[in-house]
Amino acid sequence: MEKFKRLKNEGNDFVKMGEYEEAAKKYSECMKLNTEECTVYTNRALCYLKLFKYEEAKQDCDHVLQIEDSNIKAFYRRALAYKGLQVRKKNMASI
Repeated sequence: MEKFKRLKNEGNDFVKMGEYEEAAKKYSECMKLNTEECTVYTNRALCYLKLFKYEEAKQDCDHVLQIEDSNIKAFYRRALAYKGLQVRKKNMASI
């Protein structure tokens, strides 16, 4: 559990510095230790949104909502992911 907290804090620090790729890696390491901790999924979803990886963000939020069906952050970030996917789809159609 101590390693989990350390990795999560490192991920949080990377987010604060705007290093979203590195933060996502730390949160992914956390998930290997605990697949039921929702905050690392919503945190990684935030990183994916910042990196324009909308499908990955949506998947993380879907996972959280299977565990906690009323998680507000997961709902909000999934909505942002859907919005990003729609914009991308529109842009591709115009090309």
